[in-house]
Amino acid sequence: MVIEVMRAYVRFRLPDGSTRDLCPGDLIGRLWSAALRLEDPRISEAHALVSLRGGDLKLLALRGVLAVERKQVSEVVLTPGLTIRLSKTRSLEVLAVEVPDAVLAVEGEGLRRQILAASVYSLSALPRPELTARYVGGADAYLWSTGEGWQLQLGAAPPRSLSPGDSWSLAGREFQAVSVLLAQAGQARTQLQGRLHPPIRIVANYDTVHIHREGEPAVVLSGLSARIISELVAMDGPAEWSVLAGQLWRGEEERDALRRKWDVNLARLRKKLRDAQLRPDLVKAGGTGTFELLLLPGDEVEDRT
Repeated sequence: MVIEVMRAYVRFRLPDGSTRDLCPGDLIGRLWSAALRLEDPRISEAHALVSLRGGDLKLLALRGVLAVERKQVSEVVLTPGLTIRLSKTRSLEVLAVEVPDAVLAVEGEGLRRQILAASVYSLSALPRPELTARYVGGADAYLWSTGEGWQLQLGAAPPRSLSPGDSWSLAGREFQAVSVLLAQAGQARTQLQGRLHPPIRIVANYDTVHIHREGEPAVVLSGLSARIISELVAMDGPAEWSVLAGQLWRGEEERDALRRKWDVNLARLRKKLRDAQLRPDLVKAGGTGTFELLLLPGDEVEDRT
């Protein structure tokens, strides 16, 4: 039986004429882990991110520059026929955009509802349920898109088709697949990286930062990751990267060295946020060398710096 595809994606034409499909949460950049890796020194390690917001697929600038019709932008709604320039020599043409009315999601005991937007997921039940948007060896179950539907594999059992309403058990916990109408996803949550993110409360203590979410353990950041967020909290608005880096590495006068340290530690912070299933764009690039905390309706900040 053919199952209706419930997955958002954008199809890009690359400069060499080849095409690539990217989903919400997919990264474009020089990083080896980028979904669309571009070997070009003009492209940043984490250049841009495909995001699902308010029923639209968008491309968000992270540490790179986006330009449409010679105008620099921090984000752009993806529509067929659009050409987006990433550098003087690199551009992407949008060939197709698919945003279905409904998408498939997974929820269960100890696991909040998460939309399936990437092509492969790993589900672990212990010590606490975790659904990760990539293949993780040793996971309890795997879910993947076939292009015509979704498959679920529990342990060593044969894969089976996955449809809304299906349920299964792992380590004594119950999980189920559900259909989610994008129009009913709720306005108090952010649609990003294929998930529905609840409002957060950030407590910044400079050397540590605690990020609280309803029904979830607090995420604790320390060291430079905490200090990056704390500096942004203290500045209460956009700040030039060099100003932030100068506060973090006082005494370092070499600009290129500061930039390398900033890029490396910002990438580490964003990885920690992704691993904790938090928004990686919490620290948002403005596209002109500035950065700020991207706070959304319902988010709160407590400055104890």
